[in-house]
Amino acid sequence: MRYAKVAFEDVTVGDELPRLVKGPIEQIQLTRYAGASGDFNPIHQDEAFARAAGMGGVFAHGMLSMGFVAQAITDWAGAGTVRKLGVRFAALVRLTDVVTCRGRVLSKSSKDDVDLVELEVWAENQRGEKVVSGRATVALASRG
Repeated sequence: MRYAKVAFEDVTVGDELPRLVKGPIEQIQLTRYAGASGDFNPIHQDEAFARAAGMGGVFAHGMLSMGFVAQAITDWAGAGTVRKLGVRFAALVRLTDVVTCRGRVLSKSSKDDVDLVELEVWAENQRGEKVVSGRATVALASRG
């Protein structure tokens, strides 16, 4: 994938990031993520185990959902631009859910020759329920 590059001067407070849609979430994706992350908690793999734990069935790793949000940011700003990303996990992502990652520019600032953009970021399921919410800071290149 070719990463987008947005210049600091081209960003305005209130601008929205392009939406990134992931899913529908499938079990194989959770299994692959478990292998990549080393998180083999059976609550993400074993339907009976997850139900016995009172979770109503398997669900995606929270960090997978955060990774989707991070991808939306880097697709917009470019690789290596994210300085900070903090999120809160608001709801579970279930099998067959479609996750849409979104963001909005909150502020811009320049300090010590670094141009920073503060973002509100979130992901929501197909019902419009936020599953992840947070903030990010990216350092953008200047055209000048």
